[in-house]
Amino acid sequence: MLDRFSGPHHSVQETLFRYSEGRDLVDDRQESFGVSMWALRRASGPLKNCSSGVVLGRSSSVKSESHVDDATGIIRLPMLESFDQVGDNISSRRFMRVFSFSSKAHGRSCVEEDDYKAELGASINTKSISESKEDVDDGLISEAEFSHHDDEESSGSSSEKLEMKTRPTGRTSVRRASSALFTAIVRTSSQSLRTVLDKWLEEGKDLSRDEISLTMSNLRGRKMYGRALQLSEWLKKHFPSSERDYASQVDLIAKVLGLEEAENYVENIPESFQGERVYRTLLASCVMANNIRKAEEVFNKMGDREFPLTPFACDQLLLLYSRHDRKKISDVLLLMEKENVKPSAFTYRLLINVKGRINDLKGMDQVVEAMKAEGMECDLMTKASLAQYYISGGMKEKVEAIVKEMEGGDWKRHRPACEYLLPIYAGLGKADEVRRVWAICMPKPTLSEFTAVMEAWGKLKDIKEAEATFNLMMETGCRIPSKTYLVLLKMYVDNKMPNKAKDVVRRMSDSGCVIGPLTWDALVRLYVEAGEVEKADSFLQKAVKKNPQKPMYSSMTAIMEEYAKRGDVHKSEKIFHQIRQAGYPGRAQLFRFLTMAYINAKAPAYGLWERMKADDIFPDKNLVRQLALVNPFKSSSVSNLLD
Repeated sequence: MLDRFSGPHHSVQETLFRYSEGRDLVDDRQESFGVSMWALRRASGPLKNCSSGVVLGRSSSVKSESHVDDATGIIRLPMLESFDQVGDNISSRRFMRVFSFSSKAHGRSCVEEDDYKAELGASINTKSISESKEDVDDGLISEAEFSHHDDEESSGSSSEKLEMKTRPTGRTSVRRASSALFTAIVRTSSQSLRTVLDKWLEEGKDLSRDEISLTMSNLRGRKMYGRALQLSEWLKKHFPSSERDYASQVDLIAKVLGLEEAENYVENIPESFQGERVYRTLLASCVMANNIRKAEEVFNKMGDREFPLTPFACDQLLLLYSRHDRKKISDVLLLMEKENVKPSAFTYRLLINVKGRINDLKGMDQVVEAMKAEGMECDLMTKASLAQYYISGGMKEKVEAIVKEMEGGDWKRHRPACEYLLPIYAGLGKADEVRRVWAICMPKPTLSEFTAVMEAWGKLKDIKEAEATFNLMMETGCRIPSKTYLVLLKMYVDNKMPNKAKDVVRRMSDSGCVIGPLTWDALVRLYVEAGEVEKADSFLQKAVKKNPQKPMYSSMTAIMEEYAKRGDVHKSEKIFHQIRQAGYPGRAQLFRFLTMAYINAKAPAYGLWERMKADDIFPDKNLVRQLALVNPFKSSSVSNLLD
């Protein structure tokens, strides 16, 4: 049996050849598909001549920029320039490596938490693009979890017992039906859950596939993963398991116990059930954990097992690289082109967001055109993202065109667009349009629309209107979701209103909302901007100790930067160490802060070059100049004369 997690890594060339072995790729479908993929790769970055190239098998979709090696007959393409120009690892071309799906980065290589989108949901997709690019999410986080939920918990029939209602946007809203088993699980403690399930079985109560599926769906929907895992383990002891069941348990183990335990579990699954579904679930878990090396290992193992290369697997890598290593995005697209893997709507949305975040609006437009050429239309969320990127780029005419398309002229059919239009009009500074759209939402606005209009008033710095909206929302008697409180909190922090910000946090706690990394980040910003970095540091340490979650990258770097400005080398190094211990990879930004601390302290810095080299970081010109100032071995012109 293959040694799953200690085997050799494969380069992209080996991966390509393994996937293409025994296939005839030259057909009419690939010829037409190659055109759209070529457009995508052109959008992802211009081709440049460089010394190292990606070696590929023959493909009819490769264009004239390639050439055939006379000796080997292998088609070679120049390395596609991707998104590395905006990252912290700004390296010269002499450091460019041939793309490989075996990372040289640290094993637990996690980048920044993709801030507000992960917890605030879709409404924050329209937050100011001018905020830190390190912490703006691509709007696709939730789709990293779509590995198998679409088929693991339902058989495709009506047995799922979910009431489905299709909205005019084509998106589907789901209201979960009640489940007696779910109710029994929720009402008991986790310690006595097994006893309750045993009694349920003894009494002959409903344990059909439908009931189990519905219960699992409800537990997952409420993020009660621990109990879902307990139920899954109990079921495995009493009923035969399918590959779908094993895949579900891999996902739950990764969420509850961590990625390493999920890997160990996969090793012990019977060989006959170690199919593509199990491995794609493990791949998605690696992506959710932001673990580059493990994700690449799983991807290569799927190739070793001769699983077909799917859009899902490629989308997972694209999602991972969009956060970590943008220069690899073009190589994944090249792999998709080579293997005739058609981009999904998710692929296009991800590329749109990546190009928008680096302000490459021309490239973003090319991706949109390629998407339309494939017969796909942008959904409301994607249109809202496009509009915000155009606002950031000062292209108001394009924003107006998108807004007109979103409104559509018939509000009964286009009502779902309201929650997206409100922040867009706020971004354009059009308070009257915000009022007009909000009037359409009345008298029965949804929770999402309440949150969106509060965000809009916050952008327009109309605190009174935002507070009035919040009070109106309270009067409805609905439970206020965390994302609404966080919009209010962000508004107070942005407008330097510390007392009101702290009051929001108290109300969140009183209402039972989870006080997690996003809330911590807002309060850290509040303290740092008030010049109270020690209080920010102390607060974050206490918060993590009380609620062991990983702080956001932006929270920790905000504190580190302030210590660096003060020339406090000891505390800057302490935060640097904490950032690495939290699982975030080394970044040039961190070393810039460290260097700043040594410069301001007028102290020599020993070993910084070596530490950067160990993290595979190559400094840009500015950082090189800063490092020279703290080089303990540099000699002055006077000492040279004396020598």
